[in-house]
Amino acid sequence: STTRIGTHNGSFHCDEALGCFLLRLTSKFANSRVIRTRDSQVLDSLDAVLDVGGVYDPSRDRYDHHQKGFDEVFGHGFCTKLSSAGLVYKRYGKEIIARELQLDQGHPHSHSLFLAVYKNFIQAIDAVDNGINQYDTNLSPKYVVNTYLSSRIGRLNLDWTDPDQSAEREDAAFQKAMTLAGNEFLETIHFHAKSWLPARSIVMECLAGRHNIDSSGEIMVLRQSCPWKLHIFELEEEMRVEPSIKYVIYEDDRGTSWRVQAVATGPDKFSSRKPLPSHWRGLEGKELSVIAEVPGCVFVHMSGFIGGNQTYEGALEMARASLKE
Repeated sequence: STTRIGTHNGSFHCDEALGCFLLRLTSKFANSRVIRTRDSQVLDSLDAVLDVGGVYDPSRDRYDHHQKGFDEVFGHGFCTKLSSAGLVYKRYGKEIIARELQLDQGHPHSHSLFLAVYKNFIQAIDAVDNGINQYDTNLSPKYVVNTYLSSRIGRLNLDWTDPDQSAEREDAAFQKAMTLAGNEFLETIHFHAKSWLPARSIVMECLAGRHNIDSSGEIMVLRQSCPWKLHIFELEEEMRVEPSIKYVIYEDDRGTSWRVQAVATGPDKFSSRKPLPSHWRGLEGKELSVIAEVPGCVFVHMSGFIGGNQTYEGALEMARASLKE
C-alpha cells in the first residue's frame, strides 16, 4: 500500500499502538506504512496522523486528542473522553468489525458488536490514556494491577538502562506494541461475535419468560447453559426489568443437579441482591432440606450466593422460599 500513517516517535502508549493497528484493518489503510515522527512537515504529508499534530478531523484522518478544547466522546450514552484509539474506532470501528467477521456494515450484529467492543475494550484504553480514574474516590487501592493492556504495552518501550536507544529499536518495539494491542482487539471481536452475542440472545429470551416461572418476575431460569452474569445487568436495563432478578436457576455442568444463584448487586460486585437465607448457609443435604423445608437440597454456600438441589422443582422452591424471607 502507498498510504502512510503517522504517529509520534519517542515513548509510546497503548492508544496510538492500537490506533495504528485499527487503521490498517480498514480498506483505505490496509497494510499502510507507519511513520513515527514529530516533524510537522512530514506529518502534514501523510494520509493519516494520530496522537500528534493537534488536530481532530476525521474527514482528513487526523486523530489527535491533546489539543485544548478537545472533548470528543463516543456517544451512544458513553461519556469518556476519547484517545487516538477511540477516535479511530469511532470513525472506522463498524467497518473493521464488518470486514473482520465478513458481515454487512448494516447488519444489526455489526452495530451491537460495535458498541460492545467499545464498552468492553476500547473505552478503558481511552480512559487510561486520558488519565481518567475508574472510580470517583480518593481512596487508595488495596492492591496494584499492572497486567492490564495499557500497562503491558508501556513495558514494551525501550528500558532506560538499554544502551541501544536508536530509532530503529524504538520502531521495532512499537511494531510489537501494535501486534500485542491489535491481537487482543481481534480476540475481543471474535469472542463477542462467537460467544457473547449468542449468550445475550439466550439470556434475553429467558428474561422475557420470567413471569412464566414465578409470578414475582424475580426468578429467571437459564434454559441453556451459557455465561449470563454480564448480560443480566445490561438487559435488565434495556428491557426495563422491574423488579430486578434476584435468582437464576440453571442445571449444573454435569447435568446431575440444579443450582439456584443469587444475582450480584452489579457486574463486578461480590455482594448479592438477595442472598439465600442466612439460616441455610453452610448447610448440606438432609440437614439443609429439613431446615429449608425443601426436599432434595444439596448445599448452600457460606456467603449465601449459591445453592444446589437435586431437581429443578427443588431449586425453584428454594428460590421462592428465599424471596419470601
